[in-house]
Amino acid sequence: MNNIQNKWIRGAIPALLLHCSIGTVYCWSLFSQEIADYIGFSKGAAEWAFSFAIFFLGMSAAFLGNLVEKNIHKSSLIAAITFACGMAGTGFFIWYGGNCYQHGAGAPSLVSLIGIYICYGFIMGIGLGTGYLSPVKTLMLWFKDRKGLATGLAVAGFGAAKAIASPFMQKMLPGLSNKIYDEAGLVIGNDGTGVWKMFVILAGIYFVMMFIGHLLLAKPADWVEPQQKSKEEGIIATLKREPIISYIGIWLMFYLNITCGLALISQEKMIVKCIGLASMAGIVSTVSAVFNAGGRLGFSAWADKMKDRNTIYKLIFILSILFTAVVYFSKGISNGAGNTVLIIFVLALIFIVNAGYGGGFSNVPTLLSDHYGMGSISAIHGITLSAWAFAGLTGNQMANAIVKHTGKFIEVHGISANPTGYQNVLIVTGALYIVALCLSLFFVKPVNKDKGQL
Repeated sequence: MNNIQNKWIRGAIPALLLHCSIGTVYCWSLFSQEIADYIGFSKGAAEWAFSFAIFFLGMSAAFLGNLVEKNIHKSSLIAAITFACGMAGTGFFIWYGGNCYQHGAGAPSLVSLIGIYICYGFIMGIGLGTGYLSPVKTLMLWFKDRKGLATGLAVAGFGAAKAIASPFMQKMLPGLSNKIYDEAGLVIGNDGTGVWKMFVILAGIYFVMMFIGHLLLAKPADWVEPQQKSKEEGIIATLKREPIISYIGIWLMFYLNITCGLALISQEKMIVKCIGLASMAGIVSTVSAVFNAGGRLGFSAWADKMKDRNTIYKLIFILSILFTAVVYFSKGISNGAGNTVLIIFVLALIFIVNAGYGGGFSNVPTLLSDHYGMGSISAIHGITLSAWAFAGLTGNQMANAIVKHTGKFIEVHGISANPTGYQNVLIVTGALYIVALCLSLFFVKPVNKDKGQL
């Protein structure tokens, strides 16, 4: 009974506290325009803060993976401090930038933009990377027979964080701002100060959540870490257990899945408007977030019952290729408005890609543990998350470049959109999904799951 309680108190609950906090990084799109308007820069300039956050998430996981391996208490504390400080610092530089732009000389402050890059991108990125890694190995040790279910539960918390936090953030943004009245005393808007106040308040809330997670998180008492002569020898020796081509295949197919997912997700809002569902864009976004979280939990739990976890990736890529092809050849985005069948196809593509995007994350640590054992899994998982770092810099930008330079913007249901450009994004993502499937089929060899118990 105590062991069952410890699985939740020392494993699952602290993992959810950590991941539900850091997963709010995906809420960026909710307030990026407000930040840009308040500090006087373009939305495109502000967007780089999110790209930097994802990049440094992956890179901090890669470089600090060995620290997580040795001491989850130190790494989870670092995560709580850096994530909260990054959020508070972001709030400060938004306030500073707004003070210069709104109440100063009227010119945007480059210092504020760089400060946001450093705080939201670099400092928060360290918290994201260490916070993401810290509970994963611990969960796999507590749930040895259902590793996929355990890691899927935590990573689902990361994916569901946006759906959980979004309603509160959307109320805080106007609610914390000072109202602007006209001469008759009627409210005609607000001064936008809610955006920096929200960051400061949430920094405190998430620090408390993550600190509690840090205090609770613990590995099973009977687990003894394998002795290693050095960091390099430990990781290299572990990777040598199998041909290096298998690891390269895992890294590349993980990278391609994230890149394709980000490319489509970044255009999701405009695609939904193109098919005539502008009024339902918020609902579609929420449902896609549920599929993202559900894919993380469902695909990883399903993989526990499979002889080879790589089968899940094959399924994800085949489904993604199939629905991408259907939407592309039916011109679902261009011709979907008013056509129920095409609308269903487009929505199915959005939901399948979100589910596969999430499932790709949750299955990576367990797939790696099956191939390389548990001895250095945090370090190897961290190195693998560098794929996320590079995908964070390429996925969105690739899709934006295709939309900007192909097709043309036309008025669609009262908005300026580029249906042909969005269709062209599918050509590239479809081709990349095919490459990922080939990697899964021919480079990542089947392995006995019993190796993961070493």
